[in-house]
Amino acid sequence: MTLEKLIKRCKKKDIKAQEELYRLYSGKMFGLCLKYSDSYQQAEDNLQDGFMTIFDKIGQYNNLGSFEGWMKRIVINTALQKHRKEKLYSITNEDQVEEPSVEYEESSLPLDFLLKIVQQLPQRYREVFNLYVLDGHSHKEIASMLQISEGTSKSNLSRARHILKDNIEKSQINSSAKTL
Repeated sequence: MTLEKLIKRCKKKDIKAQEELYRLYSGKMFGLCLKYSDSYQQAEDNLQDGFMTIFDKIGQYNNLGSFEGWMKRIVINTALQKHRKEKLYSITNEDQVEEPSVEYEESSLPLDFLLKIVQQLPQRYREVFNLYVLDGHSHKEIASMLQISEGTSKSNLSRARHILKDNIEKSQINSSAKTL
């Protein structure tokens, strides 16, 4: 069945079509949820809530643009909505923001290590880092999505980078010590 037919059936609340859509996209959307969640459990909850919203709002999809992109926006917004109420974002003067530089050998940093240290960032820093670095949003867009100022977005990104830099440097020191 084509994606277009599947979407039409989902718009008619066809349970089998919804199951098929979930099977097709749940893996990709779960990966996205992991980026914006504190834990595996929370990512599962965000995935379920995201798909509930997708099925509720699928009638609003007008076949303009990528369907997958439309779904991604819903899943990201679903995850972020849970944190908007918590006021997790610290406000900092924009003049205090400085970008850390990180020097490393690519081969010494396995992907699972990088994912682990990003996952360990405090929620407010991880969300801004993911939106800016991994998803390519501007600070203006992030500020709007998270209902914070652009300066707060910039400072949270800077703090996230500092934490990541420190963790990478500690890892390199530990791996150097092990080889001695």
